[in-house]
Amino acid sequence: NYYQAASHTISINLREFRFAQTMIFAIEEINNSSLLPNISIGYRIYDGCGSTLSTMHATMALMNGQERMVEKSCLGQSAVHAIIGTSDSSTTIAMSRSTGAFQIPVISHFATCACLSNKKEFPSFFRTIPSDFYQSRALAKVVKHFGWTWVGAVRSNNDYGNNGMTTFIEAAGVEGVCIEYSEAILLTSPREQIVSVVGVIRRANSRVLVAFLSQLEMEVLLEEALAQNLTGLQWVGSESWITDTHLATRYSSILDGTLGFAIRKATIPGLREFMLRVGPAQDTNNVLLREFWEATFDCRWSPHKELESWQRQCSGSEKLEDINNPFTDMTELRITNNVYKAVYAVAQSIHDLLTCHSFFAIESNFDSIKLFHCKISLRGVNFSMKSGERIYFDENGDPEATYELVNWQRNQAEEILFATVGYYNASLPKQKQLKECTKKTGLFYLCFIVFQMPLSVCTESCLRGFRQAMIEGLPVCCFSCIPCAAGEISNLTAECIQCPLEYWSNEDNSQCVPKLVEFLSFDETMGILLASFSLGGASLTMVVSLVFFRYRDTPIVKASNSELSFLLLFSLTLCFLCSLTFIGQPSEWSCMLRHTAFGITFALCMSCVLAKTIAVVFAFKGKMPGNSVPQCSIPFQRMSVLSCIILQVIICVLWLALAPPFPFKDAAYTTEKIILECNLGSATGFWAVLGYIGLLAILCFLLAFLARKLPDNFNEAKCITFSMLIFCAVWITFIPAYVSSPGKFTVAVEIFAILASSFGLLFSIFAPKCYIILLAPEKNTKKHMMGNSR
Repeated sequence: NYYQAASHTISINLREFRFAQTMIFAIEEINNSSLLPNISIGYRIYDGCGSTLSTMHATMALMNGQERMVEKSCLGQSAVHAIIGTSDSSTTIAMSRSTGAFQIPVISHFATCACLSNKKEFPSFFRTIPSDFYQSRALAKVVKHFGWTWVGAVRSNNDYGNNGMTTFIEAAGVEGVCIEYSEAILLTSPREQIVSVVGVIRRANSRVLVAFLSQLEMEVLLEEALAQNLTGLQWVGSESWITDTHLATRYSSILDGTLGFAIRKATIPGLREFMLRVGPAQDTNNVLLREFWEATFDCRWSPHKELESWQRQCSGSEKLEDINNPFTDMTELRITNNVYKAVYAVAQSIHDLLTCHSFFAIESNFDSIKLFHCKISLRGVNFSMKSGERIYFDENGDPEATYELVNWQRNQAEEILFATVGYYNASLPKQKQLKECTKKTGLFYLCFIVFQMPLSVCTESCLRGFRQAMIEGLPVCCFSCIPCAAGEISNLTAECIQCPLEYWSNEDNSQCVPKLVEFLSFDETMGILLASFSLGGASLTMVVSLVFFRYRDTPIVKASNSELSFLLLFSLTLCFLCSLTFIGQPSEWSCMLRHTAFGITFALCMSCVLAKTIAVVFAFKGKMPGNSVPQCSIPFQRMSVLSCIILQVIICVLWLALAPPFPFKDAAYTTEKIILECNLGSATGFWAVLGYIGLLAILCFLLAFLARKLPDNFNEAKCITFSMLIFCAVWITFIPAYVSSPGKFTVAVEIFAILASSFGLLFSIFAPKCYIILLAPEKNTKKHMMGNSR
């Protein structure tokens, strides 16, 4: 196989020559073994020259040409039982289409195009190298693994490159990797096209380049890249060139740190010794051996050829041991091992076929029917090599897809070595397919080095608290960063995440923190003021009680029914103090206490006011001037107060028994806070308690209003009427304010209503009496009370 090198000179391809010699080595090894007793395998080697036309010509010669056998000639009947080759996908596709109709198996050691796995189109094709279907996806996983989301791509413009790159781009899209550009070249492309491709690479923003190229086209590209001093790129390569020592030596300044997948490395015992014996001395008439020798030692073998000024005559004593080139290098036996395995697979299939005596007896050659069975037996081969490696083909004629992840690193002598830093096995579960090296493999240090890779993204990841927003007309990897909304966070992810109900985002929207819990506490200004008014009202009520107790024998105290007055003052004290239960963090007991205490104390208060109103009416109906309160009305007053209180207690007990109030965290009303409040449990119970108090207040107001014009200097009905006006006004105003107030202000409104109505009752009913007792004692006489002041 010849190729046109980057220097545009024609030279033998030493790697392809090594593949051919490896096939010869394997055949001789098999012929000298007991694998095929009494059977010898022969071979013919054709040079496809990397050309589809040359390959087809050779294929036709193999299938239809006249071939000289040992004692006879066979016209139109091929003695070829299997074809091994070629080293590229395009020529292999052309050859397999032709041989498939004749049931001649083709086993390739290097054709990786996934299209060849189509058994309908290529029924007789097998290979010992994995399909690019797996390698392309593995490359996409590696690119994603290192966080490269913005990469460039260059491919061979043939079946190998186009199919492989198409699969890679599809897999990269699934992994969230974007392709900035995708260029194609061929070995025969004009230099202007190569210059253009290198220019595209140079101008691109991506710092990672995936090269799905053959070794020859890679060298053409690198030669131009070297001329333009293209450095600073992270190259990711395919198995075609990733372990090529020639590229690693000549272009190390460009390819330093290259990463890619390679076929598993192997050792073939005896191969090096065999290779070192190769030379024209084996067959002086073999033109290929002479050209190999001339290319290796830079000399002329034939004395009849004119020598150039820089050439010398080959002596024949040159030693391959002194040469270090792709032919003699046995350190990277990867594709070479595929050739070795292919020969053994054919031999094993023949062995399996010959052991099945029901098909045919052993003959010197196979006919076309037996060739078909040879193909069938290839599908079923399953054996182990000397190295322990298991060889078999799946239903598509493919082997197990296993790769080594190789990284180009320098040793202490500044030489490039191919360090294995990971493994890929497509047969494993997806989460385990790509494995990094561990300390157990002895490559821990190398694995550490491989992670020192450049950053290649279209847009750097958004900071915490930001989300990605697509930019119209650009790939998904190019985006802008927009702050997350309040209550959302992002932790270096593409999207904002809503915080749980009881959490809220912090200032930079990077994490969810517990929401502030809000309730009316004793520590805040509003709580302190309301508590102060509550205690102040209770204290003032006690002072009034002391004044009434001190002057309990005076006419004004006696005229106001001292027993009901003291009971009313006691209930007002409780009303002031019950407002304190509404302040502080709600708990189960405080929620039940605050509403029941409020209902019972105000019911007691309204019951006392109602009893006093009835007493006023009775007092002005009395015939005896000395009897301000008829004696028969006292038991009635006590019974009326007791009955009113008992009814409210029954309502409260039913409320607590059926659906009591309980502490509740309201996280939905406001987004930034959790309102800790007392849920009413049963709204019906609450409004029943409040409605009952309102009913008592309305009765008091009606009776006091009817008695307001009774003749006397001291008519308590006027004070009660005014107090009930204040009470009703406060609680009527309370209802809409209570319903519409948010959070802790709901509690504050309720406390305000309690305090306002309590102060209204205290001042309206007892302030005039205290004024007379303390500041106008001359009016505190029985004569003045009865209206006889003249």
